[in-house]
Amino acid sequence: MSALPGWNSIRGRMAIVLAVPTCLLLALIGIGAADRAADWSAARATEGHVGVLLSVQDLVREVQRERGLSSGLLGGAEEYRDGVRTQRDRTDAAREELRTALDDRRGDLPGATVSALVAAEVPLAALTSVRADVDDGTAGRTSTLTAYTKAVTALIDAESAGAPDGDSRVAQGVRALQSLARATEAVALERGSLNGVFAAGRFRSGEYLDFTELRATRVAALGQFRQLAGEVQESALDDAFATAAARRVTGYEGQAERGADGSALSVAPARWWADMTTLVDDLHGVQKQVGDDVRARGEETGDAATRQLVGFLALGALILAVATALALFSARSITRPLGALADEADVVAGAGLPAAVRRIQEADPDAPLPPEFEKPELPGAAREITRLAAALRNVERTAVDLAAEQAVLRRNSTESLTSLGRRNQALLNRQLGLITTLESQELDPEALAELFELDHLATRMRRNAESLLVLAGAEAPARVWRGTVAVHEVVQSAVAEVEQYQRVAVTDVQPCQVRGHCVAELSHLLAELVENALMFSPPKQPVEVYGWQDGAEYCLAVVDRGIGMTAARMAEANALLSGRGSFLKAPTRFLGHHVVGALAARLGAHVELRPTQGSGVTAYVALPSALVQEVSRATATR
Repeated sequence: MSALPGWNSIRGRMAIVLAVPTCLLLALIGIGAADRAADWSAARATEGHVGVLLSVQDLVREVQRERGLSSGLLGGAEEYRDGVRTQRDRTDAAREELRTALDDRRGDLPGATVSALVAAEVPLAALTSVRADVDDGTAGRTSTLTAYTKAVTALIDAESAGAPDGDSRVAQGVRALQSLARATEAVALERGSLNGVFAAGRFRSGEYLDFTELRATRVAALGQFRQLAGEVQESALDDAFATAAARRVTGYEGQAERGADGSALSVAPARWWADMTTLVDDLHGVQKQVGDDVRARGEETGDAATRQLVGFLALGALILAVATALALFSARSITRPLGALADEADVVAGAGLPAAVRRIQEADPDAPLPPEFEKPELPGAAREITRLAAALRNVERTAVDLAAEQAVLRRNSTESLTSLGRRNQALLNRQLGLITTLESQELDPEALAELFELDHLATRMRRNAESLLVLAGAEAPARVWRGTVAVHEVVQSAVAEVEQYQRVAVTDVQPCQVRGHCVAELSHLLAELVENALMFSPPKQPVEVYGWQDGAEYCLAVVDRGIGMTAARMAEANALLSGRGSFLKAPTRFLGHHVVGALAARLGAHVELRPTQGSGVTAYVALPSALVQEVSRATATR
């Protein structure tokens, strides 16, 4: 499983850790915001719904007036004819306003309400033929009332077809408005029905039963309204039934009740119509008040939902900003001290520790070590980071102490090796001098051969003592030649210092002169290379030495036909021959390479091992022009 993106950094981990609770909190806020958005949408839909309902009620009012006037005209009251024509225009205007409101608010209305309003167009359209029959005088009063009542009932049913979602008080107000609309329709229908009865002077068959049913419907609708309405709305309803016109209407209704047996009624239709219209208009006023209250409640709900929605969005943005700031602050409070600590560690590793070791190595062995400077505390770091810094500084001090011990150990080892090498060299020089004296005095050939062998062994021992001084970095006692020495003689001197010198063939060494101050070191270098070639070649296989002039440089080659070396091992050997690396870290079998590398560095020469064609290894030595002199310009003096 691959790691999360950014998990490998502290900033990324802090961001992930804070992102989880932040996302959960934002999800909760999102749910709340979605709920508030739903409330806002419901409130907006309620406003549109109530607006359409008020337009429906305006149309209902006009149809009711037209119904009542038409009923009076059909009852024989010709004075209503001009009023009927004027009312028809008002009805058509209200119908057009409802269509416009429906087109504008269709998206805010429940589907049932839209369907019911579309269905209500059928009985409204049927009123055209009813109007024509009324004008022709062929329409019956009962059928005309029925046609108008169907249109009004369809509109009232459209009001009740869909209930708005959202606030319960808004929904209750809409139901109260619908109940009042049914009550108003009952009053308006009673107005139109009795208008015809009073115009005719008596009840006809079945009309009194219709009158009682209308009053029962009105009482039931008003009772339902009082259960749903508030105190202010109920008070407005009481005011509408407490007017003088309403009281006179009650008196007219009492007279109508006494005409149940078909006796003559002496109520003037115009007075009944005027007082009943006042009551209907007052009831429509109550309807408008209830509608305005519902609309205001819807607007209040929408405004509250808008404020809450904005609050939720602002809270979400604030939480996101705070979480981001906390993540950045927390990550920075950790990464800055850690970065400073890492920089300090890099400085210690790259410069401080090497400088401390160098200072210890260069200091007087008998003097105390110089004190370390105290480092300031990391500013603003947490307790854990402070502990980490203290631990790293303890590691640093321990490393410095170990480096000091190692430096003292190396210095002591170097001094011991130097002292031992000088002692051995001094003894071997005395031994060689004694052997030379004995060789000059001895006449016996066998004894002289043994003295020569002893001389050879002492010479090899002296080279080993000089190698010890070279490894210790000390200068060997000078064996200096004045002027220049032939390179052939230098090669012969090097061959004389190896054990199996008989196997060495100085094959082709072009003439050249080597400056005297470097003869001893060059001879020592060649002796190490020749002895190494003898050790890693077959016992009967010769080792060849070549020399040639290469421009301003002079090159020497020691060639063996032995077992050879792998590419990796040859690369390691060439690294040692270049003077890189410490002999204290290398295996003892590679000390010769360290000696050659140190001598080559002193001479400014370049030594490199390369594969010999066929098998074996060839050691190339390139002497710089400062150490050699061509034969044609040499003055060979020693």
